[in-house]
Amino acid sequence: MPAKNKNVAREWFNTIFYGALIAIVFRSLLLEPFNIPSGSMIPTLHVGDHIFVTKWSYGYSRYSFPFGSWKLWNGRFWATEPEIGDIIVFRNPVDESQDYVKRLIGKPGDKIQMINGRLHINGEQVKRENPRPYVWAVLPTEPKRGKYENGTFEIDGNKIYVDNKPAEFNYTIQYSPMCSNQYKRVINLYTGPDGEKLPVSEGNWKPSDVPCGIFIMTEYTETLPNGVSHSIIETSDNERYSDNTAVFTVPEKHLFFMGDNRDNSGDSRMHVGFVPRDNVLGRVWFTWYSHNYYAPMLAVWSWGNKMRWNRFGMGVK
Repeated sequence: MPAKNKNVAREWFNTIFYGALIAIVFRSLLLEPFNIPSGSMIPTLHVGDHIFVTKWSYGYSRYSFPFGSWKLWNGRFWATEPEIGDIIVFRNPVDESQDYVKRLIGKPGDKIQMINGRLHINGEQVKRENPRPYVWAVLPTEPKRGKYENGTFEIDGNKIYVDNKPAEFNYTIQYSPMCSNQYKRVINLYTGPDGEKLPVSEGNWKPSDVPCGIFIMTEYTETLPNGVSHSIIETSDNERYSDNTAVFTVPEKHLFFMGDNRDNSGDSRMHVGFVPRDNVLGRVWFTWYSHNYYAPMLAVWSWGNKMRWNRFGMGVK
């Protein structure tokens, strides 16, 4: 091979190698991007949100780096303690191929229990106030004509209108061709623009499912024992699996997490269980990009209805 060609090949190799090395170091030590694929953290995080996570917030474990599942070492270095109420990305201890994002509810020694839909920490009921309506709309596709209507409001792209005015209540809208209707108990809450009936589950779907329909829920302001206030949403206070639980006593070196979408979150109350401290990846910082999934990114003409412009650069707490 001529010397000139060797130099070109070497330059390309160096560019790719050092570029990849810088990216790995940046993602491992500083910031790592994640996207939100499920609704378990609504209303704080929406499906289609893209977030940055600060990797330095709680120190580093083997999971902070590529190939963390190889179990090269245990423990954390430069470790600092997370605070109750922090929104954290962690490696699922049941399936290490999955990264979850939830809110920290319990630390070692804490006793966590749900009683009639109310969170109790160390025997005290957590303050929950200011109930207000919340709409979670999961629609199978962009309407071919007209708008989705349910009798009291209209959904047009990313917006909900009541009497032709922007809705005053909070909501999230997502479009997914994968939304599933396969539930034992459904009701026809509304009719789509083409006359089709779109069923709504009464709850108890699996976290891996994509529920399809318009869900009328209740939003509350919850204040944790350390004073951290945040919004949660509830389907009801008598969901079968999530609203009445045993007492969970958090063991040493473990943490207890819950989703803000309290009746639709696979978290420490169910299959995730207690999360080892080493599985923590970092703290959610802000949403840098958000869309509702109903058109390809390159479909520039759809950006007006696709993008959630008000969530760009939004801090997460």
